[in-house]
Order: sequence, then structure tokens, then C-alpha cells
Amino acid sequence: MTSFADFGLPTPVVRELSRQGIDSPFPIQTATLPDSLKGRDVLGRGRTGSGKTLAFSLPTVARLAESRTSRHPRRPRALVLCPTRELANQINATMEPVAKILGLTTTTIFGGVAQSRQVTALDKGVDIVIACPGRLEDLLNQRVLTLDGIEITVLDEADHMADLGFLPGVKRIMDKTPKVGQRMLFSATLDNGVDQLVKRYLSNPVRHSVDDAAAPPPQMTHHILAVRDADAKRDVVHQLASGTGRRVLFMRTKHQAKKLAKQLTAQGIPAVDLHGNLGQGARERNLEAFSSGSVNVLVATDIAARGIHVDEIELVVHVDPPAEHKAYLHRSGRTARAGSEGVVVTVMLPEQRGDVRDLTRKAKITAQPRPAAPGDATVTALVGDVAAYVKPAALTPPQTQARRGTPSTNGGTRSSRRGGGQGGARSGAAPRTGTSAQRPTTQGQSRGAGAPAGGGQGGRAQGGRGQGAQNGQGASAGAGAPRGRRGGRGRAQRPAGGTVYTTSS
Repeated sequence: MTSFADFGLPTPVVRELSRQGIDSPFPIQTATLPDSLKGRDVLGRGRTGSGKTLAFSLPTVARLAESRTSRHPRRPRALVLCPTRELANQINATMEPVAKILGLTTTTIFGGVAQSRQVTALDKGVDIVIACPGRLEDLLNQRVLTLDGIEITVLDEADHMADLGFLPGVKRIMDKTPKVGQRMLFSATLDNGVDQLVKRYLSNPVRHSVDDAAAPPPQMTHHILAVRDADAKRDVVHQLASGTGRRVLFMRTKHQAKKLAKQLTAQGIPAVDLHGNLGQGARERNLEAFSSGSVNVLVATDIAARGIHVDEIELVVHVDPPAEHKAYLHRSGRTARAGSEGVVVTVMLPEQRGDVRDLTRKAKITAQPRPAAPGDATVTALVGDVAAYVKPAALTPPQTQARRGTPSTNGGTRSSRRGGGQGGARSGAAPRTGTSAQRPTTQGQSRGAGAPAGGGQGGRAQGGRGQGAQNGQGASAGAGAPRGRRGGRGRAQRPAGGTVYTTSS
């Protein structure tokens, strides 16, 4: 089967997928759709980025549309459980268009926001609830909704819910759903109690695995940069952040993530942070700024290792190496998604050598540490443009500090002008976008990419032209702003010594 039409999906759904530029199914979709569309319980194993969201969204909406039941207030017909708010929102972004085309409604339920909107949606009647376990249990205890009408249940990222300690709540929720309904479970691994969920709640499931969850994702190059001290580490990290493509920098603590995002922005590299100390509104604004291309740098804690799904992330940097190998693989999985290439860099201090060695051995990464210093050939090759980097100490800081602006019509925020210069966007608010251009459509969603506001004096946005243009994305001009690469996805050079994984045909 080479197209979604071959699976017997409703014609309006196939048409909607085509409108989004989604024509060819991914392996996990090809493997699971024949069984899930028949109503079989399905156990799907595949890493994030393998296309699991559509794999369960399509049979859910197709089978609900064929069902003879009707929508009732406070009595949803399908339930999707997932571990994080960000993932709930992104599942909804994928599922809602194909549900709406068939006359079905969706809503999200998670904590960190007022429950009034969620209760209002339930009161009106909703077909599909996409929820995190904590808030859903709260509403169940308040008797705001019942799960006795659930026909289809999906557990997404089940292993991550186990890692976060959600399994007791998941079991209590599952016990409230009818035993006769269809159940689908998707997970990268089956450890930490996920196998208990399979045995307890899935009836004679059909198992499909499209990759080795313990192996690094394909099309991913790994590098370990050994720096001499904390000062060299800071400068190398700033250099790695200065390229033109999307990149995610991972920190161990919320405080350090916030601090680094502010430092980068002050140096003319607009960045936003994502961590547990942010309110839900700030988390959504920052993620939207990164997803839309308003900023290219996201500084995150492990909340983003599996909580976000953003296409075309070219580089993942483990600024702080994670504590264990599963976290390394999940963080790294933010890049090289949907068949595209990606680079993963671990920045290692001398005292971390033993820990990194154990980490990479367990993650099956064979890349060897290489000495690295700010501005040397190894680091500049990873950035992609030798001329792009200016050492942070030499950068001219913005003339004035940018204030948190008011929301603009395109969902970002407007930076304030003071003293004639345009300051960089402050961490926690999306910078003003420039001329937007449509990115190539991939599975999940299409985005407009804008140019971030210049971080230095007199900075101005230039969208989609000149040396900084890439994939329709603008570059920042002005003091301290790095120059962009040539358009297209090619990298100027890859340093030797990395481990390259490719997909065999």
C-alpha cells in the first residue's frame, strides 16, 4: 500500500491529508492501520517522530464516524492519554482537522490552566478527549465527565507516562472505561511497567514494531566535544546556538535553562526557554515561537525530550549530559525526524568523561570525544558557516533591554524599541516575526517561518532573501547577529569523528 486511499479511509479524510501535503504513509502507519481500522487492539512500538500520532488518529476518527452512537454532554466517545501538555496540544493539532472533516469534535484536558474552558467543552458534548492523567482524574473525581461511553482508548508515549510515575493514575482511569472497547497503546519501549498495561488492558493485541527502540534514530550524526573548562563550554555552546537552523539545547535544571536563554538573547541570538517553572501560557507562547520559526533556539529541560514534536530541528545540543542513556536517546530524538537528517552534540567537561563514556556505551553511540575550543574547525563545521561566529565576549550587546511586548496578530510578541535600536526578544516571550514564508509541508502540520528581530543595535528582520535565507526563513541583521548559511538543507561540512547512522533501503 502506497497511499492513504488504499486503506479504505473515508474519502474526506484522504482529501484533507492531501490538502496538508500528506500523501504517503510512514512505516508505523502502514503496519498498524489495517488492524486498527478493523477494531483490533494494537500495540505499536516506535520512537517519537515515527508517525504514531496519525497512526492512531486516523482509525479513531474513522471508526467513530461509522459508529451508531451519538455525542452527549460530559460523555466522550474516545480517549487519548499522553504524558505532557505540549504533547496533548500537538496530538490535537494533528487529530482535530481530520476529525472536524467528519463532523467530530475534540478537546484537550491538562493541568496548569483554568479548568473552566475544559468543563465548558465537556458540557457542550465532545467526541474525543486528549488528556493528561492528572487533570483528567481531577475532573473525574468532580464528576464533570464519565468514561462509560468510551469506545476507543489510546495510550500514547506509555513508557514516558511510566517514567513520570503516571501509571497508577492511568490504571485508575482505564478501569473506568468499558472493557469491550478498542484499545491502542504506542510506546518506544515496553519496560517500567508498560508490559503490565498491555497484559491488563489490551485484548489479544496485534503487535507492530517499526524500529529498534534501543538504537539511535537513523540519519543522525553524534559528536562529543571535550572542552577544557566552564568558560570554554559557555563559548562553544554560544557558537553552536548561532546557526540559522532550528536547534534545541538541553539543560538539567530549570534555572540554568532560563539563564542560558537570557544570555543567548542578550548576545544577539534570540532564544526561548521551556521548563516546568513556566506557566502554561508562557510554555505555549515559547513553543509557538520556536515552532513557527520566529526564533531558532529552544533551551529546555527534559520536559521537552518527548513533550514536543517540531519538524526540521537540525541540531540537538546536550549542554548538560543527561543522567541516563534513555534520556539521551529521547532528547536526541528531537532531530532526524520523519526521515530528515540531524546532528547531536554532547558538550563534555573533564570531570564528566566517565559518565559520558557510560552513557554513550549504553546508548550504543560509538562517537569518541574530540578536543574542542571556541572558534576551532570542529565547532565551526558543526555550525555550518565559518564566518558566522563571533566570540560572545566580542559581541556588542543590545543597546537596551527589550520589554515583554503585547501579542501581535501572528501569535508572536512585539519587541519594544528604545533608543533607536531594536532589542532582542526577552526569554519567555516570542520575538517579533518578520516576513513569513511557507515551509515545505511535512506530516503533522505546515508552518510559516519568520525572521527574528535583530538582537543588536539597529537590527532589522529580513525574511527569505540574501545569505541568511534558508527554507524561506529570514535571518537577523545587525550587530551580534550571526550570518546565515546558503539556502537549502545542505551542511557546509561535517567534521570527522562522528557516528553516522543511515537508513538502509
